[in-house]
Amino acid sequence: MFCYQCEQTAKGQGCTKIGVCGKQPDVAALQDLLIYALKGLSLFAVEGRKVSLTDRDVNVFTCEAAFSTLTNVDFDPERFVLLINRCVELREQLKDKVKAAGGKVDFPEGPASFKPETTLEGLVKQGEAVGIKSDPDIDPDILSLQHTLLFGIKGVCAYADHAQILGQEDDKVYAFIHEGLAATLNKDLTLDDWVGLVLKCGEINLRAMELLDTANTGAYGHPVPTKVPLGAKKGKAILVSGHDLKDMEEILKQSEGEGIYVYTHGEMLPCHGYPGLKKYPHFYGHYGTAWQNQIQEFGKFPGAILMTTNCIQKPKESYKDHIFTTGLVAWPGVPHIGDKNFAPIIEKALKMPGFPEDTNGRYVMCGFGHHAVMSAADKIVEAVKSGAIRHFFLVAGCDGAKPGRNYYTQFVEMVPKDCVVLTLACGKFRFFDKDLGDIGGIPRLLDIGQCNDAYSAIQIAVALSKAFNVEVNDLPLSIILSWYEQKAVAILLTLFHLGIKDIRLGPSLPAFITPNVLDVLVKNFNIMPISTPEQDLKAILG
Repeated sequence: MFCYQCEQTAKGQGCTKIGVCGKQPDVAALQDLLIYALKGLSLFAVEGRKVSLTDRDVNVFTCEAAFSTLTNVDFDPERFVLLINRCVELREQLKDKVKAAGGKVDFPEGPASFKPETTLEGLVKQGEAVGIKSDPDIDPDILSLQHTLLFGIKGVCAYADHAQILGQEDDKVYAFIHEGLAATLNKDLTLDDWVGLVLKCGEINLRAMELLDTANTGAYGHPVPTKVPLGAKKGKAILVSGHDLKDMEEILKQSEGEGIYVYTHGEMLPCHGYPGLKKYPHFYGHYGTAWQNQIQEFGKFPGAILMTTNCIQKPKESYKDHIFTTGLVAWPGVPHIGDKNFAPIIEKALKMPGFPEDTNGRYVMCGFGHHAVMSAADKIVEAVKSGAIRHFFLVAGCDGAKPGRNYYTQFVEMVPKDCVVLTLACGKFRFFDKDLGDIGGIPRLLDIGQCNDAYSAIQIAVALSKAFNVEVNDLPLSIILSWYEQKAVAILLTLFHLGIKDIRLGPSLPAFITPNVLDVLVKNFNIMPISTPEQDLKAILG
């Protein structure tokens, strides 16, 4: 196997024996084969659009299938067998439709005609032959950009999938996903062509995040600032982790009146800010921190656990008996709920001991999306003009278990008291419970939401730039990012598309970025690695 799509890849170079995430070689090969098959499907999808033919089943499947290959989503080989065969089935159906419409169907590329083996072992061998390092003759810089595009597309697919679940779609997004996947088979594209596609991926991801923002706020209202307890209530308990708001709504509906309290974990914390979710009286608080402590936290939780999307370490046998997955998430030996009928997890929660007593912990604030923040725009602008607020820091991104991420905790702790910290995504769990106080009633720590709520952060920055009549890059705003997986790649590409400069990125730079590609990014966007909190703050503030 060879995989280097996440920040924690072995030795900063690539996982070759087993994934640091726990991914086995057979799963890695099957994921590679699924991407290979999706490229073939995409060839026909691109040609179909040329003859005014689109297929929604193909569009939705493409996003679901690519999403399933993200870090820490699907680790069940049998699920990939089904996805690969379904991909070829859809390809052949679409091929017939395109041919009937007068479109081109005689593609020489292997993915356009490959036939999957009938056994798991055979499919694994096919996957090993078409992995992301299978072409030794390709220019390393072009391969770097191809993989940047591929990993960015995986992130776009995650956001597009969440959006379509709540009824928001745009064929422009689907069309680019197919365009980008098909382009990786085109050996005539130049380095400049690939740079253009990578930046376009950022543009499309902005649209995908906008769709998801519209979907979430349309279904559940705009988030409002909300106190979230970190303690527990005596009684039965369900813990919901991941990202999917629809799953959260369903578990709240189905568990209402059952005598069970529902808690959030990780990226589900922002759910407490949505009026349509916080209305449930048994939706209580937040348990634990984030990715780096999941093993410990899940093992101690005295109720049932529902995992809705990625960012989970390999479950241990000690708590497999009370964890469930849903949506695209799958682990061998862990029960999967595919139809949103959460009766099994409710039944399990009722059998578990639950919390023996109330614990009065602290609380944190969430719900500072763009609607809430901009409702206080006049107050914020005046605080900046008066000098009460000197600088804004967006400290955001993914969390992970590799050493070095304490940088973000230390950075936030060292931010001067006349500065405001905006944050989003699971990286905030390094410091989300810090009491930073306020500036004239404006909290110094503003939790904007999930990783996809980078859209909110962008809207806030754009609104402030208009209020001060300057470009975003001229605002007293610095961006400090942590990345882990492919959704973060997509967001970074969006920031490049918008021309945002001077981003500090860590804990380490992507292994799939060659020195020449990095040089292009530095020259055009002045992206830089994090150093130490002291040095970076001094460089920013002087």
